[in-house]
Amino acid sequence: MTKPARSSRASARVIPLRKGTTLEMVRLACPDAAQAQRISESFGLAILDSGGIRDLHERLIIETADALKDGLSERAMQIHLQRIVGAYVGSAHGAGQFYTRAVTEARDATAKLANDGRDEDLDGPVGFDSQAQRKREFAADMGVQSHALRMAAEGAVAAYERVVGETWKPFERPVDHTTDTVGRKAAKAQMSAFD
Repeated sequence: MTKPARSSRASARVIPLRKGTTLEMVRLACPDAAQAQRISESFGLAILDSGGIRDLHERLIIETADALKDGLSERAMQIHLQRIVGAYVGSAHGAGQFYTRAVTEARDATAKLANDGRDEDLDGPVGFDSQAQRKREFAADMGVQSHALRMAAEGAVAAYERVVGETWKPFERPVDHTTDTVGRKAAKAQMSAFD
């Protein structure tokens, strides 16, 4: 019994670089205060104190930094706050993306409901909501939640600027080419032939 011949070419592993999530990305994905209020009013949800959420999170980060100032150097404080603010921004962005998908699904379900020939999209039995209505309500909940997380992230970013003295930017690890093996360098050279 013979074994199948193996390819003599080594496979190159390509590791994509991941760009950090910015506050601008959060603002594009999550509703602003006016839109969150419209959603809350239209669906009978609680109206959030957007400014209060933002201010509370700004104070929280500032007070945390104040409590740590004697134990951390300036650079250590910057790194620590960089990570904390990055977590807030990442969380808000994830919620915003989820909200965007929920709105798309709600729009699709509502558009299908307008087609009289589709039985599966008609209203449910008396006393039950249609699938389209449930999707709209879910999207509204996600909109309010993502707005709340956006406000928390904006507060954290503002606190970072006040404590560190510079605008927060997402951490992006620089590419380290010093650890490239001969195989990786060969793979890069071969792949560059396709460019």
